[in-house]
Amino acid sequence: MNTPPSFKVIYDTDPGVDDAMALYFALAHPAIEVLGITTTFGNVTVEQAAINALYLTALAGKNVPVTQGVARPCRKPPELPPAHIHGADGLGNLTARVATSNRLDPRASAQYIVDMARAQPGDITLVAVGPLGNLGLALKLEPGLPQLLREVIIMGGTITEPGNVSPVAEANVWNDPHAADLVFTAGWKLTMVGLDVTHRVRVPLSLVERIAQRHHHLATDTLSHAVQFYAHFYTGLYAHVAQEPGCFAHDVLAFIYLVQPELFTLAHGVVRVATEGLAQGQTIMNRRDFLHYPQAGWGKDKALTQVCMQVDAAQCLQLFSDTLMSDWL
Repeated sequence: MNTPPSFKVIYDTDPGVDDAMALYFALAHPAIEVLGITTTFGNVTVEQAAINALYLTALAGKNVPVTQGVARPCRKPPELPPAHIHGADGLGNLTARVATSNRLDPRASAQYIVDMARAQPGDITLVAVGPLGNLGLALKLEPGLPQLLREVIIMGGTITEPGNVSPVAEANVWNDPHAADLVFTAGWKLTMVGLDVTHRVRVPLSLVERIAQRHHHLATDTLSHAVQFYAHFYTGLYAHVAQEPGCFAHDVLAFIYLVQPELFTLAHGVVRVATEGLAQGQTIMNRRDFLHYPQAGWGKDKALTQVCMQVDAAQCLQLFSDTLMSDWL
């Protein structure tokens, strides 16, 4: 008798190459049931994100509801998607796509999150790996959402590691800092998987190519193509990555934390987001809660965030490999 999945997940995403890696890890892992995919702008437009989510799930033979969500930040001016990192289509500029028949769920992503949380209170973990506008809007639709979700895990932010869009800011948080600050202070069980750990785990391109060779399947061939494009960006940016071409395991680590949190070392503190100026998008953690700061915004009433600060990179990479090499397609 098969053991039922341990984690029911809504995946909030902006696919995106590392988003695709994370999606296939989640679909392949036996402990994860992906209930639905909510899409947002970020690595691509929200329209392209929805197209990619539908395409990736169809290639994998999975019937997962996909919704389209917010198209721009809630307050700051929008930015152009980083086509030089993920490709203009988000998947490394695929030369062709096969026809698929799946269609969007008509609900907006925020409404889908609220509907599912109300229908299955306490059961659902929301894994968010893009800008956080869908979560921010869902909180406005249902202020009791923090009590309805089991947990929220976000890939975003950084505490001590330099940022990737500014000296202090990580891209997902920087893209919609006002929504991010709302999410960090909402009061749910929240874990931040940021650059402090994602920059410690690199997925070699050779591993993704071996996964594609193992399956001989269009889904993993598509992933291999996308990762090759993504790895080219990183090898041109970081000398240590160029020595073994590959990419950082950003979004994958959110799901690895979900299933094996013991691979991470956590710190706990109030996290706030700078919403203006040179530090826009910076995630700031109060690491001295024994001090009483006179500035507003750091009171004892603010919810704590679990922040991943260290990671067992070798074990994460082994889990990624074992999961994607398994008979999941």
